[in-house]
Amino acid sequence: MAFNLPKTDKKRVVIVGGGFGGLKLANKLRNSDFQVVLVDRNNYHQFPPLIYQIASAGIEPSSISFPFRKIFQKRDNFFFRMAEVRSVFPEQNILQTSIGKVRYDYLVLAAGTTTNFFGNKNVEEHAIPMKNVSEAMGLRNALLENFERALTCASETERQELLNVVIVGGGATGVEVAGALSEMKNHVLPKDYPDMPSSLMNIYLIEAGTRLLPAMSEQTSQHVLNYLRKMGVNVLLNKMVTDYDHHRVILKDGSQIATRTFIWVSGVAAEKITNLDGEHLGRGARIIVDEHNRVKGFDNIFSIGDQCIMPEGDPNYPGGHPQLAQVAIQQGKLLARNLKALEKGKSLKSFRYRNLGAMATVGRNRAVAEFSTMKMAGFWAWIMWLVVHLRSILGIRNKSIVLFNWVWNYFSYAQSLRFIVYARKAKEVVDRQARLASQHWGNDLNSKGVDAEE
Repeated sequence: MAFNLPKTDKKRVVIVGGGFGGLKLANKLRNSDFQVVLVDRNNYHQFPPLIYQIASAGIEPSSISFPFRKIFQKRDNFFFRMAEVRSVFPEQNILQTSIGKVRYDYLVLAAGTTTNFFGNKNVEEHAIPMKNVSEAMGLRNALLENFERALTCASETERQELLNVVIVGGGATGVEVAGALSEMKNHVLPKDYPDMPSSLMNIYLIEAGTRLLPAMSEQTSQHVLNYLRKMGVNVLLNKMVTDYDHHRVILKDGSQIATRTFIWVSGVAAEKITNLDGEHLGRGARIIVDEHNRVKGFDNIFSIGDQCIMPEGDPNYPGGHPQLAQVAIQQGKLLARNLKALEKGKSLKSFRYRNLGAMATVGRNRAVAEFSTMKMAGFWAWIMWLVVHLRSILGIRNKSIVLFNWVWNYFSYAQSLRFIVYARKAKEVVDRQARLASQHWGNDLNSKGVDAEE
């Protein structure tokens, strides 16, 4: 397999990752003097802030997913390739992927993060992460299947394991998942499962720190805590999960919670790139970059978004920027400008993050928002949250579908997406993925250089 890119006199920019940062960069390089190649393991861009609503059957996956090829239709000198990144060879300007290698003039790493299980193998094996659409679909299937099994199981012990939900991590994702599942418990279960008391379902939100939403103010954290407890969520603060064994979440103090729905949203680590390690990595395995998002030690490799850390470049954030969509978007926008400046021999502009505020929703009519001069909580914060997120979704069709689902669910409490669906891959696809998993790890690169063919 090969990239099969057309020959060109233009400089080639290879972007790894089509998240917020990579997508913004690719868009800002529109009509530039570069050949732009976007590499992603999926063929679509996803909107992570609403992934939890897929898990709670509030919206369908396609409404927050948008194909890259649709986004970049009729774009000259833009190419998308679906592939997994294997390694980077900076000396030869080569990126190795699951479909082969590609040369670059500029490489931009924007692959984001993966779930961090902190080395706990039991947790990694059994917990359900919430980083992408596929994982959200897995959680939705697990929840709905457990509800069905709870009606027919043989013992009360098993029934309680099936109906207890444990969420680990008190950040925005954990809070939003807990709120959405609480609304499912209070409004969906009584209708769909009238022969099973909804009071049997228990939702636990566990946070190792002293408060929820630690990135926001204490006042906002208290609002969220009050909302969740009024909604029936069992919030456990200052509690650390140490293990999971035989359908039991084990806490550091020795207490246990029985559950077969164990959701882990407690931390992330940057996606790893082989040959960029050791001195190139900072906290959370994030790639160290300078004030221009250039990777330490390289002139033509950059990194943006959650995958990188800028420990010294921005005086307002000496420990690095928060891993937020706005940071990635702003970095992608500036990097496009700087890449154009490089080609013209002009000076580069240093990155300075402009904090536009933070928001989180707990449920219907309940949200919190913080801006530089204002804090909000309740209905109007919820309305603002809806508007901001609706505007951020790609495509008029997707905006319309999400808006329709929100309005329908608001008045009816009747999500119609509660299907248990397990995708089956065609044998040809399974066989090809098995072959690719063992290929293209740099074996076509020799010690003296690289094969000239792409």
